[in-house]
Amino acid sequence: MNGSIRLTVAAALLVAAAAHAPDVRGQAADGASALTLFQNVRIFDGKGSSLSAPSNVLVKGNIIERISTADIVAEPGTAVIAGGGRTLMPGLIDAHWHAMMIRANPAQAIAGDVGYNTLAAGAEANDTLLRGFTTVRDVGGPAFGLKRAIDEGLVNGPRIYPSGAVITVTSGHGDFRQLSELPRKIGELSRMEQIGGSMVADSPDEVRLRVREQLMQGASQIKLTAGGGVSSPFSPIDVSTFTEDELRAAVEAADNWGTYVATHAFTVAAIRRSIAAGVKVIEHGFLTDEETARLIAEKGIWLSLQPLPEELKHGFPVGSVQRDKAEEVWPGIDRTYQLAKKYGIKTAWGTDVLFSQALAQRQGAILASLVRWYTPAEALAMATGTNGELLALSGKRNPYPGRLGVVEQGALADLLLVDGNPLENIDLVADPAKNFVVIMKDGKTYKNTL
Repeated sequence: MNGSIRLTVAAALLVAAAAHAPDVRGQAADGASALTLFQNVRIFDGKGSSLSAPSNVLVKGNIIERISTADIVAEPGTAVIAGGGRTLMPGLIDAHWHAMMIRANPAQAIAGDVGYNTLAAGAEANDTLLRGFTTVRDVGGPAFGLKRAIDEGLVNGPRIYPSGAVITVTSGHGDFRQLSELPRKIGELSRMEQIGGSMVADSPDEVRLRVREQLMQGASQIKLTAGGGVSSPFSPIDVSTFTEDELRAAVEAADNWGTYVATHAFTVAAIRRSIAAGVKVIEHGFLTDEETARLIAEKGIWLSLQPLPEELKHGFPVGSVQRDKAEEVWPGIDRTYQLAKKYGIKTAWGTDVLFSQALAQRQGAILASLVRWYTPAEALAMATGTNGELLALSGKRNPYPGRLGVVEQGALADLLLVDGNPLENIDLVADPAKNFVVIMKDGKTYKNTL
């Protein structure tokens, strides 16, 4: 990213801070306290299948200090929240998110004004937090500046585990260049590379370079595209992209930094090549077969799945290359979930919403749709405690050391107070404006309607 673009992004983030200050920052300032006490709540801890007995939870700073069925005496200055028997649960975690690619369309995301796109992403981050998603794992896009702005309190939003630019090959998924931009001129960056959306790497040495650049900027994990994708215009689904040596170069560079590589992979060939190279997380995997699912389980590889809604597919025009590829991929979603359950694969949950503010507003509903395969408790555990385990794979590159996704003593205080029991009615998470009466992230209250 050149200097002028950096200045534009910085200015945009400052404007975003001013624009959002009247929204929920006032609530955060009013609700923030060194001590917060939740009284009379029933706890979903992010792992189990039932709620606790009526309990009290004390938050000190950004940590859950104490959980007890006995009364906890509130010290002077403690913010007391009367739970009234409501459900206290961990903040939700979306393990496959693209924070910079929600409100923009594809052309705007690449060719549009960087400052405007950053402002839009800041507004969407605020909305994401108010949907109860206190953490997202960003698997591709120039989210480093947005993450910093959120962490510094300039704008409201979830914790972001950033991958930085998607690393792809020429014509791979993530290569959004036009044919007019070919042939590639060595030493010159395309527009998508200049803004940090994706980087083209066509040899093991180039892969190492691009991986190290993302790590230098603060990537918590690395994302490569090992096979074709739906949204990229010149990337057929059946094509395997990186060679095993190229994938292994990325794994080695990430391992040197104590973190891991995740690959976008639909097909058996792309999945198996990724596993052979040492990749720890497969994103999607929707065209896998039974033998490969068994291999994923045996190797202890994570499978990051998304119950992609039909609306996402319908966002591509009928007859377009992207729509044809979507029709090829979508039938595999159900089969892959069935295989993940059959073989006990370590399964994460995410949405993969792209280029649609309207669909992003259904983030909780997409989570609720997991009941096609799982019980409500299993689905909610996947989006909290299980996803928290996935985030911990970043090791020392973890930007938020501590336990996420659980309500336990000593865990980070990302909490939702739900008006009702989501283990009995998971659709409560589909209407966060009504049903999430308190939203806390890092010990600060961003919403309290009680």
